[in-house]
Amino acid sequence: MLSFKMAIRFLVYGRTQTILIVIGIAVAISIQVFVGLLINSLQRTLVDRTIGNTSQITITSATDSSTIRSWQDTISDIEKMGIVRAISASASVNAFVQDENRSLPILVRGFNFAAADSILNISDAIYEGSIYRSRREVLVGKDLREELEVNLGDRLVVITPSGSTNTLTISGFYDLGVSSINKTWVITYLETVQKIFDLGDRVTSIEMKVDDVFQADVMANEIQQKLDNEDIKIENWKEQNQELLSGLEGQETSSTIIQVVIILSVIIAISSVLALSVLQKSREIGILKAMGIKDRAASLIFIYQGFLLGLVGSVAGVALGLGLIYAFINFTTSPDGAQLVDLYIGYDFILRSWLIALLASTLAGVIPARKSLTLNPIDVIKEV
Repeated sequence: MLSFKMAIRFLVYGRTQTILIVIGIAVAISIQVFVGLLINSLQRTLVDRTIGNTSQITITSATDSSTIRSWQDTISDIEKMGIVRAISASASVNAFVQDENRSLPILVRGFNFAAADSILNISDAIYEGSIYRSRREVLVGKDLREELEVNLGDRLVVITPSGSTNTLTISGFYDLGVSSINKTWVITYLETVQKIFDLGDRVTSIEMKVDDVFQADVMANEIQQKLDNEDIKIENWKEQNQELLSGLEGQETSSTIIQVVIILSVIIAISSVLALSVLQKSREIGILKAMGIKDRAASLIFIYQGFLLGLVGSVAGVALGLGLIYAFINFTTSPDGAQLVDLYIGYDFILRSWLIALLASTLAGVIPARKSLTLNPIDVIKEV
């Protein structure tokens, strides 16, 4: 207890030095927290906006036929596993749409709207009109609408690969934020696609969404083992987006390097200042040793100093880092006022950063503590 009291007294006595050290620690930790949260938010935003509203695990046919039989049983087996958030069967076939004297390639996609909406979030993407209400109605993308110059209620002539034509009515227009989708997808009922393209009761894919997109590959493997069906192929978004994953891993690596450098700088700074403190307080330490304080108790003074400096500095640093990330997110907006980056607060990361900073600061007191062990009280008092 005496060591702890002396540590506080030394810090209070050199308050200017103490304040500067605390500010230094706070700034360093705030940068660590800010960079870590920013990179995590950037990663999550990028993944959510590119992968979030798409199928993260997809089942397709592994046979010569492009369709899946007994898909209802497959969906039932997956649902019983309880590892996916949403699942939807889809029938997607390439076709053409007639536009005066030309034919434009499209992809006619049919699914149960409620199930597909939980994956693709189509309802929020509809900016005019409404979802299809009958088997002869469709949704058309924003870019395809501009290409065809059509409006609500207009007829859409769809030509199948076999050459047959089908006339459908436009019930609404959507904008999913991806030009390639907006320009090609024509969305309707599953049964409509099955009938127009003679698919019978079969589908072309089963699409799934999971809670943790970064665990999609693990869940895909679990599904593969559970189904044990050679007639189907199970893919996940990671397999299809290797370049995106490489970029995310590069960001993660750079974030880790920055944080390690920051922690090392904190350790070096505190160790250096406390080592000087040993020299500055050598007279006091010598007197304490002469009065009977043990070497261990004397060395603990500097361990406690490192702990106290780290405790105050890391708490202030975490608070400052959170303030910086909130300010950055709120002031970084697009011309229309929308946030460019969605904020994701990783509380486990914050706690881990705080604990590491506190531990690093405490360990920084080890070097000056060892130095204090070498002080001979007789020699110190003679020099006074």
